Amino acid sequence: MTAFGPLVDAAWLEHNQADVHVIDVRWYLDGRSGQDAYAAGHIPGAVRLDLDADLSRPASPADGRHPLPTPERFAAALGRIGVAAGDRVVCYDDAGGSVAARLWWLLHVLDEPVAVLDGGLAAWPGALSAEPVAALPVERAPRPWPVGRFVSAEQVAAAEHAVVFDARTSDRYRAGQDGVDPRPGHIPGALSAWWGDNLGPDGRFLPAASLRARFAAAADRPAIAYCGSGVTACHDLLAMQVAGLDGAAGSTALYPGSWSQWGADPARPTEV
Repeated sequence: MTAFGPLVDAAWLEHNQADVHVIDVRWYLDGRSGQDAYAAGHIPGAVRLDLDADLSRPASPADGRHPLPTPERFAAALGRIGVAAGDRVVCYDDAGGSVAARLWWLLHVLDEPVAVLDGGLAAWPGALSAEPVAALPVERAPRPWPVGRFVSAEQVAAAEHAVVFDARTSDRYRAGQDGVDPRPGHIPGALSAWWGDNLGPDGRFLPAASLRARFAAAADRPAIAYCGSGVTACHDLLAMQVAGLDGAAGSTALYPGSWSQWGADPARPTEV
């Protein structure tokens, strides 16, 4: 197989599992433990990465809830579970790919071969395993994050020609969520593009043509995606990749600080 990603289906994974690293990245906004979910049952052979510990730096009001991990932190996490540079990765969650997309984006922008399991854990046709997986660690050199694929709050504010997508629900886009969002509203000018609408009723991504129509505003403009903390925004970026819009008019980019950073600064404007 020459082409790989950005999505694979469960049948493909079942037949090619020996040739890829399968990574479970389940995480829950309501505080449930992704590690406990993994221990209770995961795709056989899958190893685990944690959103907070491996795919982010520690949270702060200044940087948001899930700041971008340092290149050293990310490389160490991948090396710990045996993923060498150039190895193919399939990641999954049980939330429509909304968490797995974060790992997909971090590897994608480094030009590493990576795919999200379309339909997630629910699509897996076989039995799950509760057996722990002992990965053989490898040495992995850190690589700097590419310029232009991640933007700061200042760059978002100055991006007059870019289209900005907000991946939160329409309710959070409009009025925020108590206990999650620092204040109501959204970045001025941002378009509401809830990540869940990238999926069909079966929990799998919509066809490319449907996603191209959904993100038509990005057909001739650079695109920036954000959400509450820079996680589900990656789902919109994945959808644009599926639609063939990544790079169609300049690079797509993630604003990692997202609303947890922007909204925490009272000096930054908001729309409701």
